[in-house]
Amino acid sequence: MKKKILMGVMIMATLMTGCSSSSPAAPVDNEGASTATQEVVDTSSEAVSEAVAEASEETVPDGIQEAINQETSYTEEATEAASTDASVDSTTEEREATAEIGEMVHPKYTALRTDEGGVIERITYPAHDYAGDGHEITKEANVYLPYGYSEDKKYNVLYLMHGIGGNEDEWGMNKNTSRVKAIMDNLAYYGDIEGFIIVTPNGRACDLESAEGNGVDAFYLFGQELRNDLIPYIESHYSTYADYDENGYDMTASREHRAMAGLSMGGMQTINIGIGECVDLFAYFGAFSAAPTSNPASKTAGILKDNQYPIKYFYNICGLQDRIAYQAASAAAKTLPAVCDQFVDGENYMWQELAGQHDFRIWYLGFYNFAQLAFK
Repeated sequence: MKKKILMGVMIMATLMTGCSSSSPAAPVDNEGASTATQEVVDTSSEAVSEAVAEASEETVPDGIQEAINQETSYTEEATEAASTDASVDSTTEEREATAEIGEMVHPKYTALRTDEGGVIERITYPAHDYAGDGHEITKEANVYLPYGYSEDKKYNVLYLMHGIGGNEDEWGMNKNTSRVKAIMDNLAYYGDIEGFIIVTPNGRACDLESAEGNGVDAFYLFGQELRNDLIPYIESHYSTYADYDENGYDMTASREHRAMAGLSMGGMQTINIGIGECVDLFAYFGAFSAAPTSNPASKTAGILKDNQYPIKYFYNICGLQDRIAYQAASAAAKTLPAVCDQFVDGENYMWQELAGQHDFRIWYLGFYNFAQLAFK
């Protein structure tokens, strides 16, 4: 019964924040202004609040409204890079790789880099209304390119998904003060990782301008957009490991150079779509507080029973106080090594749980940890 209630709340939220309406996203901020930690309220959460408020007390359990609001009410940006701080002064600092997979992000990895930083581009690409009549549409996404990006070099690509209350901008990848960008810039700068491309699309595979769009189905149909539209577009416009050909090419040949990860509903998409439908396209997966509709471990094990594509890594994180996702995320991933021999704890699999709720305090840590695990 509780699962059905959660489904109803999430469907309601999707209908309010999904394809029924959409305003153009703001252009990328290229000013690079430094900012302090701040809280931002997404207007879409107001619509969700109104919808949930209309539901009776019998259909909305305590804590669900609060959990939904957590996704859209809190975010952080890169910390200010003070010119007098030697830790961010490239003329005096030592480039020492000190990042670790753990329960905190070292402060030096969230500092805004004023030198050797990557760039964020706003793109539009042709897609299709898979939740509707299939007509061609135009969608937007953000693309992070690591410092020194060159067409003479090949790059790995991470497709990073948002939650039910967000869109392509939810990870902050529409401005240079993005914490994701700061983490990537610093991990590469200090030598912890080899820089890679990140794509943050809108995870609804529908016509965002249409009042007829089905916001519920659109999240679950995104695998079609990935395979048919988004990945081919990225690989035809950026220097990746794929041997792109407009007449068709073997996308599986470069699967070990693609990763998929996401928060909440994006975590569900990573499990249900990335692993469940597109394991031939991706080798690395990250689920951060995967949503209640994520496939349970037994179903994933069944899907992968005859899988011939090696899973290089599957990382999971969830807050212990997360009342919307912890139970479902645990059922989806915590027991995977016990029911599926394709996941070996400590080798290609990690389940991380720690104090935290359904918000970016957990998800930025998840991204930081996953960025160190991917493409190794």
